[in-house]
Amino acid sequence: MSIQIAVSFPGYSLSALQLGDRIRLIGTPIDLKPMAALDWLGGMRSFVTVGAIQEVPVNAAHRTLRRVQAKSNPDRLRRRQMRRHGITTEEARLRIPDASAEKLRLPYVQLSSSSTGQQFRLFLKLGSPEPTAVAGNFNAFGLSSTATIPIF
Repeated sequence: MSIQIAVSFPGYSLSALQLGDRIRLIGTPIDLKPMAALDWLGGMRSFVTVGAIQEVPVNAAHRTLRRVQAKSNPDRLRRRQMRRHGITTEEARLRIPDASAEKLRLPYVQLSSSSTGQQFRLFLKLGSPEPTAVAGNFNAFGLSSTATIPIF
């Protein structure tokens, strides 16, 4: 059985680089009801208000919400070039200067890895409006590069 729960941030803004003060979980009541019984909010429960499951408005727009990862580590890219092309460290440094590190100007969520404990930023990009909903799969973060979520 596949659980299909997506995440939505109605306050998403590129101009303010923020996700807003609200998060919505999008899914069927069959998928959402068991989440209410779990203690998945943990210590955040006293800081949030959990509302009842509601229907999506008929006129809601549909967009994708996906993760974007920056090529932000020139050293890692250089090592890859050296392995793949058999070049020296100096050649790799000339091909990939420090200034080539990509910086993202997108809203993000700061998360901790459950396996390593390391913190990382999950950058999110909201896609263009789609004329109709597009079904598909969502990953463990509730994101998809192809399936749409309702925005309301």
